[in-house]
Amino acid sequence: MDQLTQDLKKGNMQILEVPFPALGKGQVLVRNFYSVISAGTEAKTVSDARKGYIAKARARQKEVKQVIELVKTTGLAETYKLVMTKLEAPSALGYSSAGEVIGIGEGVTQFKVGDRAACGGTSAVHADVVSVPENLCTKVPEGVELKHAAFSAIAAIAVQGIRQADLQLGESCVVIGLGLIGQITIQLLKAAGITSIGIDIKEEQVQLARENGAEFAFNRNREDIENVILHHTHGYGADAVIITASSSSTDPMELAGALCRQKGKVVIVGGVPTGFSRTNYYKKELDVRMSCSYGPGRYDPQYEEHGHDYPIGYVRWTENRNMQAYIDLLAKNKLNMDALISHVFDLTDAPDAYRMILERSEPFCGILIRYDIEKELKSKVILKEKSFPAAEPNVGLIGAGSFAKNVLLPGMKGLCNLVGVAAAHGNNARYAADKYGFNYCTDKADEIIEDENINTVFIATRHNLHVEFVIKALKKGKNVFVEKPLALTPDELEEIHGVYQSIAKPGNLTPRLMVGFNRRFSPHMLKVKSLFLPQQPKAMNFRVNAGSLPKDHWVHDPEIGGGRIIGEVCHFIDLAVYIAGSKITSIYADTLKEPGNLMDTLVINLAFENGSIASISYFSNGSKRVAKEYFEIYCNGQTVIIHDFKTMEIYGKSLSRMKLRTQDKGHKEELVRFFHSIKNGTPSPIPYEEMYSTTLTTFKILESIKQGQVLSAS
Repeated sequence: MDQLTQDLKKGNMQILEVPFPALGKGQVLVRNFYSVISAGTEAKTVSDARKGYIAKARARQKEVKQVIELVKTTGLAETYKLVMTKLEAPSALGYSSAGEVIGIGEGVTQFKVGDRAACGGTSAVHADVVSVPENLCTKVPEGVELKHAAFSAIAAIAVQGIRQADLQLGESCVVIGLGLIGQITIQLLKAAGITSIGIDIKEEQVQLARENGAEFAFNRNREDIENVILHHTHGYGADAVIITASSSSTDPMELAGALCRQKGKVVIVGGVPTGFSRTNYYKKELDVRMSCSYGPGRYDPQYEEHGHDYPIGYVRWTENRNMQAYIDLLAKNKLNMDALISHVFDLTDAPDAYRMILERSEPFCGILIRYDIEKELKSKVILKEKSFPAAEPNVGLIGAGSFAKNVLLPGMKGLCNLVGVAAAHGNNARYAADKYGFNYCTDKADEIIEDENINTVFIATRHNLHVEFVIKALKKGKNVFVEKPLALTPDELEEIHGVYQSIAKPGNLTPRLMVGFNRRFSPHMLKVKSLFLPQQPKAMNFRVNAGSLPKDHWVHDPEIGGGRIIGEVCHFIDLAVYIAGSKITSIYADTLKEPGNLMDTLVINLAFENGSIASISYFSNGSKRVAKEYFEIYCNGQTVIIHDFKTMEIYGKSLSRMKLRTQDKGHKEELVRFFHSIKNGTPSPIPYEEMYSTTLTTFKILESIKQGQVLSAS
């Protein structure tokens, strides 16, 4: 299939052949008939991408700060690579479309194949096929044209703005900014029986509003604009003002304050600064409200990703129900969307649409992309057909997100043969396939696992998918490298354990299973391991200044990420096991006692069979100015201190230091050793028993916190 993409480095656009997006649980696969270009949001993205680096930095100051912090921890060279990968990768555009349902994910109840659907959100991109969460799709009845339904997400923004204004029959509303959302707002107000007054700085937009239902529409530059609005609102001023303009000026806010009646409402829908003068807002006691995109549910992963709807008795209008309301008005012929469609471009000509928007070469309003619904679509993209010797590591990759692109794939280069890649987003799969030379890219993880030319599967998806792919790949006799964690629950771990034990018979090294516990392969840790004998008891202190993650980050989601103990602390448990050279015998953990604690600020104490002990302090509430990882190992009269995998000090009879040019957490070395084991028929670099024990320990830590007790590791 084809998708419109652009790179963020130079802003180049292309129609790229990519695999279908993966159809996940709770998602609907839709073949697009039309999608809508947002001349505001998308134009800014495209404009920023075409700027030079300095201008980019000025436009994206938040991202620049993040880059600066990254330089402090990983170094300039590594940060440069990460940034360039981000800028070079083809990114998606679009968030409002409509078409026909061609696939249904597990758990979807409101749709069937053949239904017509309007789609919204970041998954509803400009592509032949999109995979969209069920709560971001709404049915389109027969009789409603799909080109009109394609505006549903954009229209929902207008609907939510009106709901925030809380208007009643007979009241008046001024709409400042008569672009696409403003024009739709005017029509919605008319359908609701509200007196609508449009204002814009462009005369052609004012005229369009008059032609499409505005009872009154005026140019902002009229000197008597305030008196005119007073005249048309019986001398009171508007009951509400909805700002749909996008501007760097405070004028829309100042004007809104002047036009609103006493105790009226000002609703901000567009992107405008809010540093307005106090006088009008104070004297009139105006109510200033922000309108959040499509409505309640927006940016809530539980609603958008997991499909948990809000009960209608408590939240009457969600983002999905706002989209439905727009579709219902179309079905009742209450809106004239044809009057707002200024241009229709075929997908192949879509870059011309953005050129027109940026150059403003002609007037525009609603801009549609039209798709060829007659052409045959292919869900898989074959780039070449190259065969490889069966004895070599022939890799299939499942998951092509930032970690795979920035760490795994660069590390694999020259160590293996890359056969196929599957990813949730087709543009990510295609980027990985092109840059690293895979034979093909696909939307189906099972295709990677079933491919007889692949003998080694790398799994770099979100955590909740690990167990499914690990088990399937093991049963197919594939070597498996899975990023941590191995499993999210004790039951999942035991399921993997049962499968592995049934396959891994004595003397049988295939298939190998390895979890990405990279830190044990760092130069510093390899040096530490050589300093001490396994039977020597060690005392270890690991301090991790992990930093906070937002509460709604997917890592905290128990169903997807499992939390930071399972998803991240496992690294340091593995390190303790590796350095101790012995099995864990007991576990005790406690967390910081504070409201809303996510169990990501905690202290863990481990004891080992050989007498070793380890304390792991994992803190999310510290300063970013402190190095992220600091380790101390005490044994046999020696002390080793490691600073963030950059420098190491060994205190004994004398002091020796080991300093690296750049931070090295062992990612490259773990891959070298994993592929070496495949090529040379040796066991996995990490013993299975240690990977199993480390994962089991994360569950024991959670249990210890709940019970407040020391637990046995067995």
